[in-house]
Amino acid sequence: MQTRMPAPTLAPSALLIAAAMLGLWGLSLALADVSIVDVFWGLGFVMVAHYARATTAGFGPRAWLVTGLVSAWGLRLAGYLLWRNWGAGEDYRYQAMRRHYGARFPVVSLAVVFGLQGALMWVISLPVQLAVAAPEPASLGLADLAGTLLVVVGLGFETVGDLQLARFKADPASRGQVMDRGLWRYTRHPNYFGDTIVWWGLFTFAATAHPLTIVSPLLMTYLLTRLSGVPLLEKKLGRTRPGYADYVARTSGFIPWPPRARP
Repeated sequence: MQTRMPAPTLAPSALLIAAAMLGLWGLSLALADVSIVDVFWGLGFVMVAHYARATTAGFGPRAWLVTGLVSAWGLRLAGYLLWRNWGAGEDYRYQAMRRHYGARFPVVSLAVVFGLQGALMWVISLPVQLAVAAPEPASLGLADLAGTLLVVVGLGFETVGDLQLARFKADPASRGQVMDRGLWRYTRHPNYFGDTIVWWGLFTFAATAHPLTIVSPLLMTYLLTRLSGVPLLEKKLGRTRPGYADYVARTSGFIPWPPRARP
C-alpha cells in the first residue's frame, strides 16, 4: 500500500517535470518539431496536480477540487492547441531558432525551450501543489469559493474567446481581416486575459497559508502580457493585418473595456 506523505512533494515534482521535459525533448528530436512543447504546457500542470494529490495527505475535497480545476484548464488548452496546430508544422518561433543556431539547435532547445519551460512550470504550479497538499483548513471556505469562481470565469472567458476566433478564421470572408467581434471587441486578447484570471484563482486557494506563492500569478501575468504572449502576437499581427493599428487604437489591450470611439 502506498504511503501518503504529509508534506508537499516539491522536490520530487521538480524531478518529475525534468524527466517529462527530457523525454519530450527526445521526442522533438525524432519528430524534428519543438512545437510539441506548447501542447504539453497545459498537460504538464495536470500531471503535477495529480501527482501532488496522489502523494500528499491534503484535505480531500480541496485536493480534488483544485486538481479538477487544473485538469479542466490544462486539458482544454492542450486539446485546443493540438487541434489548432495539427498539420501546421513547427511554430515560426522555433523555426527561426533552428535557422539561427543550426547544428547547435538540439542542445540549445534542451536548455532554452524545454529546460526553461520546465522551470517555469514548477514555479507557476507552486500554489497548486501547496493547495492540494494542505491538510488545513479541514473544511472548504470563502477562499475556496473565490478561487473556484475566478477559475471558472477565466476558463469560460478563454474558451469563448478561442471558439469565437476559430469560427472567425474558418469563415472565408474573414481572410485578411481583424477579429473585432464578441469578446474581441472589448479586449485584444480575451484568451490571455482568461488565462491570467485562472492563475489568480488557483493562487487564491493557497494565498492564506502560502502568500509567497503569489509569484505564480505574477509570473504568469508577466509572461502573457510582457514577454511571450501579447508582445509577440501583436508584433506579428501588426505586420500581417493592415487594419490592426486601427483595432489597437480603439480596443483595450488586455482588461476588457468598452471600445473607444473612432477618431
